[in-house]
Amino acid sequence: MNLSVIVPAHDEAGVIGRSLRRMLEGAPEGLEVIVAANGCSDDTAEVCRATAPEVTVLELETSSKIAALNAADAAASRFPRAYVDADVEVSGEALAALAALLDRPGGPLVASPRMVLDLEGASVFVKMYYRIWERTAFRTQGHVGSGLYALSREGRARFGVFPSVVADDRYVQQLFSLDERATLHDHHFVVRPPRTLHALIARGGRIAAGNQELARLGLATRPEGQNDTAEQSGVRSVLPQLPTRPTLWLPFVVYCVTQLATRIVAERKLRRGQLHHWDRDETSRA
Repeated sequence: MNLSVIVPAHDEAGVIGRSLRRMLEGAPEGLEVIVAANGCSDDTAEVCRATAPEVTVLELETSSKIAALNAADAAASRFPRAYVDADVEVSGEALAALAALLDRPGGPLVASPRMVLDLEGASVFVKMYYRIWERTAFRTQGHVGSGLYALSREGRARFGVFPSVVADDRYVQQLFSLDERATLHDHHFVVRPPRTLHALIARGGRIAAGNQELARLGLATRPEGQNDTAEQSGVRSVLPQLPTRPTLWLPFVVYCVTQLATRIVAERKLRRGQLHHWDRDETSRA
């Protein structure tokens, strides 16, 4: 297997060891892992070296995910190339399958394993929100990203360095049409969403503001043949499911109210120029 895995990490000492152990467990030869520790005030780099001496650790003074992605990209030597958030858990077996898929002639250009949400310890309102989110067209039609995505050599050639934006995964996903994307349903990766509604709204506000930033910078492109419906996470794609599913009515209300709150937070961040202020969710890292 030839695969470079890039992990940007800012003050992730509490979770990076767990993520690396899972990633390297049973991984075949040919896996190159590069952790770009950026602007860390904790011992993220030391934890990485102690947990997995075979991992390359870069230390950047600036706290910037984009700077970390670009620095690790420049140091990486293999394709396909996977970009994995430091708090995500994915097995070496899943990464190997991902590399095989993206190496296949005529195969997809961007892919990820199936995303699994770990909602243990989350509030009832957070669980309601994600019950609807999992049913949106954005999630069910061509969703790649949200913590892990991988690009073939051809896919990575579609853009140069990562632009200075907040929504890097959204930027990458929307560069590819639906038939250029793929999900490995036989393999998965684990994401831990915020545990409280307040934290969920704060995180959602940052995401929404990041998406607006892409549009304002002219980076929210839609390749020819793109299905707009698959790109939206709004309520319209869920509405047809509601009449015959009364158990979704209350979660739907929670989802709509949360979406409205995130838009308000996003507009406030943009108005105050706080878009690039680091709003990391700590509830899922406890």
